[in-house]
Amino acid sequence: MCFQHILLNALDLFAEGVEVKIIFEGASVKLVSVFEDEGNPLYKKAKEQDLIAGICLACSKVLGVYELNEKSGLKMLADMSGHAGIKDYIRDGYQVISM
Repeated sequence: MCFQHILLNALDLFAEGVEVKIIFEGASVKLVSVFEDEGNPLYKKAKEQDLIAGICLACSKVLGVYELNEKSGLKMLADMSGHAGIKDYIRDGYQVISM
């Protein structure tokens, strides 16, 4: 699964002192409840280390997982017309990688 690579890379970079944030957007918003239910160890570790910035609110609603995603305790992101935007991250000096 490609999202496993996102989690692996985020954890690896964080371990080397790089500031990392993960945003679930698009179809990946459907993975949050799956990771929560299965206790995915990479997801759990990223969540515990506060590497997950949040989940796209609009995508969660459109894809029918809003209520499930709210239960995760992760922030719902909606700063770009209801979607998770990247503008603030770019302004803060992050390099944005989309997979």
